[in-house]
Amino acid sequence: MARHVLVPAARWSRWVDGFCSGRSGVALRVEDGVLRGTASDGSWFRARLPFDRRYDGVPDAVAFAAAAAPPPPAWGVLLVRKGGFAVARLAGAGIEASKVGQRHVQGRTKAGGQSQQRFARRRDNQAREAYEAAAGHAVRILTGEGRVDVLVTGGDHAAVEAVLADPRLAPLTVVGPWLAVPDPRRSVLEQAVADACAIAVEVENAPPLRG
Repeated sequence: MARHVLVPAARWSRWVDGFCSGRSGVALRVEDGVLRGTASDGSWFRARLPFDRRYDGVPDAVAFAAAAAPPPPAWGVLLVRKGGFAVARLAGAGIEASKVGQRHVQGRTKAGGQSQQRFARRRDNQAREAYEAAAGHAVRILTGEGRVDVLVTGGDHAAVEAVLADPRLAPLTVVGPWLAVPDPRRSVLEQAVADACAIAVEVENAPPLRG
């Protein structure tokens, strides 16, 4: 079964060397903007550049890493889950401005009837207020004087969509990869920045031969 890994561009050549180690007949080719490697034992990988970039260069690990290395000159990260958000504006690999915030959103209840309905309305109101607060900070950080070109998102899909529904954020171009993150904290944001810049790899190793 294939697995998904994120590999920093600086470690890509070493990762490919590791894939090739102990395998024969490894061939690299470029296919639909993706670098693909296949081995004679049936093992394979597909590597995608960050920020939805297409790769049209030579089938070479070093050249592919070079294409992945420079982040956009102006880009952003938006992470949202119920009760928490993180937003950052970056110039290359450096964070220029950021905000991490938490807001309380009640969990689900086992109560029924009118009590459950009141609880659901209260919970929806809390979530809406949290998303409005996140959108306000995103507007300030991402669309002000230091406006970004592209935006990488992650967290909870519905929560991110609720924040991006703010019309002031409509001009932003959302690109991959989608970042599956826990409740946003500063450390989560910093890791998300690194993951957004990494090469996304789908890899499957052939099962060992039985004697």
